[in-house]
Amino acid sequence: MSCFTYSGSPPRWRRPIFFTLVILTALFAVTLLASVYQKDGLSPLEIALLILYAILMAWISFSFWAAVIGFILQIRDSDRFAISNQVAPLPLDGEARVALVMPVYNEDPRRVFAGLESICLDLLRNDAQSHFDLFILSDTRDPELWIEEELRWQKLNRTLQGKIQIFYRNRKENSARKVGNIKDYIHRWGGAYRYTLILDADSVMRGDTLLKMLRIMEANPKLALLQVPPAPVGKESLFARILQFASSVYGPIFTAGLNYWQMAEGNYWGHNAIFRTRAFSETCGLPRLPGEEPFGGEIFSHDFIEAAMLRRAGWQVWLAYDMTGSYEELPPTLIDYAKRDRRWCQGNLQHTKLFFAKGWHPINRLHLGMGIMSYLASPLWMLFLVLTGVDAYLRSQQQQVYFFGHYTLFPTWPETYSVEMGTVLVVTLVMLFLPKILAITLLLTRPEQLKEYGGALRATLSVLLETVISVLLAPVLMLFQSKFVVAILLRSNINWATQQRDDHQTGLLDAMAAHAGHTLLGLTAAWVSYYYVNNFFWWLIPVLLGMVLSIPLSMVLSNLNLGKLLHKYRFCLIPEESNPPYVLQQLHRLMQQKDPLHLAEQSRFSQVLIDPPIHALHLSMLPSGSNSKRQQHHLSGLIYQLLEEGEESLTIKEKRALLSDRDALRKLHLTTWSLPALDGDFGRVVV
Repeated sequence: MSCFTYSGSPPRWRRPIFFTLVILTALFAVTLLASVYQKDGLSPLEIALLILYAILMAWISFSFWAAVIGFILQIRDSDRFAISNQVAPLPLDGEARVALVMPVYNEDPRRVFAGLESICLDLLRNDAQSHFDLFILSDTRDPELWIEEELRWQKLNRTLQGKIQIFYRNRKENSARKVGNIKDYIHRWGGAYRYTLILDADSVMRGDTLLKMLRIMEANPKLALLQVPPAPVGKESLFARILQFASSVYGPIFTAGLNYWQMAEGNYWGHNAIFRTRAFSETCGLPRLPGEEPFGGEIFSHDFIEAAMLRRAGWQVWLAYDMTGSYEELPPTLIDYAKRDRRWCQGNLQHTKLFFAKGWHPINRLHLGMGIMSYLASPLWMLFLVLTGVDAYLRSQQQQVYFFGHYTLFPTWPETYSVEMGTVLVVTLVMLFLPKILAITLLLTRPEQLKEYGGALRATLSVLLETVISVLLAPVLMLFQSKFVVAILLRSNINWATQQRDDHQTGLLDAMAAHAGHTLLGLTAAWVSYYYVNNFFWWLIPVLLGMVLSIPLSMVLSNLNLGKLLHKYRFCLIPEESNPPYVLQQLHRLMQQKDPLHLAEQSRFSQVLIDPPIHALHLSMLPSGSNSKRQQHHLSGLIYQLLEEGEESLTIKEKRALLSDRDALRKLHLTTWSLPALDGDFGRVVV
């Protein structure tokens, strides 16, 4: 096995350089603003503005310097400290086996199994199948989806003909959500595998990428978890296409900069990552937090905590920032994106209870703080804007003239401070937009790669389009996240529902329900600022415009035809579309071809009761066990209810209860086939 050229210890000089740059930049910007306010001494309002500006500038500086350093690393195209440089040679140890684990919860079975089949075909293509087994860990509660998962598992086994072992199980109770699902796998099967690789329901990974991840783990015995950044692909809406393009163009410099300072104290993103099973099992037992949800109870964003636990135990966690072949899908609309963000917001804010826990490495503590700040930043920006407006109003009452004419875009500050205020503005804008310029500059230096983005002109225009859309969306997302934070602080919990992953368009009623408050707030803020602080109104236009236009903007961004039109003319194009890898080609083929399972006329519930092969398959996959007499009486009542009133009379929970009991299913199956004809009352069950 190979080892690190620096004896497994990351370079110590990187973090001082990075954090010094962040701190000095934030101090410089805050000092400039303070020099403007200090003319007549600092008022309480000005002190509050300086504190808010300091926090927000430190947050922006962090991302800014990550992008700048990431750009330098990428332009050099060399990083001897990258974990991806440490790879074990082939052939691998026969005990180096990986369980590819996909937890699912009420997902579309066709998409789930198409993605898994694509991965398996690519593993076979790379002759890597001997090192990988596949586990589908279902927490699905919907009986229709449950049975279809079993049918598609059977179909996938037939397709692969035993070349890759594929295991499926459906948990009777989905306690502790995803964490409990993975814990159940580790306790029951984890001991048979040196490594476990977690996939999300929409994850797809190339076979050679999976093999290289295994070889990196084998080469580095101190490495417990390796995260490969997933690239968003596969969606057609205008919203998703723009985000896919932004991630593809800007993502590489940010992830390179992130790895620059975190090194062996990397983070875990919850999927598309491989971990050492024994280390994870011995280290990552999650506690139940004291108190009730949303801050107490089960830990939602478990991945951050698991990474911190591994590091606390002495293991390394790395981000393979320069590895490709890892993919995921984005929510197709702005509203779906916000719904997913709501869940993440609760999980990250819950970390406030864990931030001061003993034993965390300082960098892992920083990761927790960054996760919290990623959502607190929005209400802080909102508060900063409000206080800035109040400050502008108070200054206007002093009859100082900052603007001459309603349409003047640049204020005339008192002569002594005009340079400082102008510098504050320039520094802020540079830190916000320079990373985009660096990213497109990097792309323009790589002609072969540039072709996959549609060429220099189309890529540049796509960046401009993405920038305009991001400016319009920023205030809308700020309002969404501010609302989420306030709701969580008021102890409002969420329903952990299934994500909407399929492409669909936002209707007028849905857009109005989600954005009416944003529009009303934008119009109110516009009216107040125009009539009471007229000069400030013109500066607020970029913020107000996104809020006022949020309803039509949300509808337009969800439009599939506009997204396809961009694709047709090669705008917001990504390499995975212009030159798709084999695994994505197979996924597209499987999703486009005719699917007999997708066209079933009967409900899956009815098929289990009637169809002998489906009935036998389902029975064979049920765990053994017996019910109490009370449960048996309850099931008997459900059987008579089904026979007398039909399938429609049963709830999802009642159907699941019948599908989970061997005796009840056998009785229903025999009853069905003993009837002289499939008509009458019971015909309601089977037709």
